[in-house]
Amino acid sequence: MFDVIIVGAGPTGLALAGELRLHGVDVVVLERDAEPTKVVRSLGIHARTIELLDQRGILDRFLAAGTKHPVGGYFAGIQKPAGVRLDTAHSYVLSIHQPVTDRLLEEWAVESGADVRRGVDVTGFTDHGSYIAVQTDTGELAGRFLVGCDGGRSTVRKLAGIDFPGEPSRVDTLIAEMEATAPADEMLAVMTEIRKTQKRFGIGPIAGGLVRAVVPAADVVEDRATPPTFEEFRQQLLVTAGTDFGVHSPRWLSRFGDATRQASRYRVGRVLLAGDAAHIHPPLGGQGLNLGVQDSFNLGWKLAATVAGWAPEGLLDTYEAERHPVAADVLINTRAQMELISTEPGPQAVRHVLSELMDFDNVREFLISKVTAISVRYDFGDPNPQVGKRLRDVALKRGRLYELMHAGRGLLLDQTGRLSVAGWGSRVDHVVDVSEELDVPATLLRPDGHVAWVGEDQESLVEHLSRWFGAADN
Repeated sequence: MFDVIIVGAGPTGLALAGELRLHGVDVVVLERDAEPTKVVRSLGIHARTIELLDQRGILDRFLAAGTKHPVGGYFAGIQKPAGVRLDTAHSYVLSIHQPVTDRLLEEWAVESGADVRRGVDVTGFTDHGSYIAVQTDTGELAGRFLVGCDGGRSTVRKLAGIDFPGEPSRVDTLIAEMEATAPADEMLAVMTEIRKTQKRFGIGPIAGGLVRAVVPAADVVEDRATPPTFEEFRQQLLVTAGTDFGVHSPRWLSRFGDATRQASRYRVGRVLLAGDAAHIHPPLGGQGLNLGVQDSFNLGWKLAATVAGWAPEGLLDTYEAERHPVAADVLINTRAQMELISTEPGPQAVRHVLSELMDFDNVREFLISKVTAISVRYDFGDPNPQVGKRLRDVALKRGRLYELMHAGRGLLLDQTGRLSVAGWGSRVDHVVDVSEELDVPATLLRPDGHVAWVGEDQESLVEHLSRWFGAADN
């Protein structure tokens, strides 16, 4: 029997597998597709996800495969100059295609001991109370927990009977990589002109002599899993741009919509949801992959603690309590962005006003902090504004903070030298060091980097150690 069965080998499922393996959880990942997808749905990683990768000591792999771009004011396609000041040591967007991100996360998960099985289709499951029996087209597996990371059409969510309320797609967009005969400067000139009004269009050369193109679809289809035909794509280029740019020899074609839905629950007994299985939204701002990976880092240590038996009562339920509002906020901001890229006069007028507002530094910083998720603060019931927020990487006298978090444990950063985590040493590291960037005597961090407590009182610290890390060892 496995401790955890994960369905879906996308970035959410693979990140969760790697995180669970840090804690010795026996995990298997089941993926319906026999081969990793070549479809590039995500083009980059935002600051909060970059921070999490840094906390686990695997960021260098991603930096070597991607390109850093300065963070600028960007919302609903409104471009403002770079130079936005963000509360992070990673104030950039990492340009990296999703298939590469998937590969690197899978390598990390497998190196850590995860079992990834491709070409396995989940057909059902039975909850036996103390474990879940999962039926697949290749046989049955048993696990203590089942996590659906299997996308917007999640089989696990449907089998669990979890509602997925929201709004269906109103528009579809086609996306593809292919070859083209038109020169790059011609593509740029046409795109520049069209994007003055139509923000759902784009075309340009990428690596390997290919062209990446995005174009509005003619209508909304019922089954978005069915890719468009090449002829359909070419016709839409003609309709939108007045030319097909001589496109030919497509490598892949796909489509996406602007449906906005969120699962009513993230957990039913031993079944949980994460990533697109729990929430879907328009892709504006590139938040989808990042939101799913951040789900995994919130859930991973809590699920591992539950498997290990030391989780305090209700810890696993804080996953939904914390992440559901975060996703709801993403749904709101992507809905808003979708309205703002409409070609209708009303949305265009609102867009003009927002563009003027974004000339103010604090407006740009507010919006980009929202998109990059560094402004997320969980409600722990503590009025201290630092509690519930994630802590940026800070320089210490003997290194830097994130270098101390690779094992995925809790961490007490103690600038007083007078505190103790005795009784929790198997779950929480105690580091006595100082930082000129911290103005609190000590801070207790959860494994996901969020601040659980600040202060210098031992009795108060013990209370919060118990709250997040269970009873003290005998």
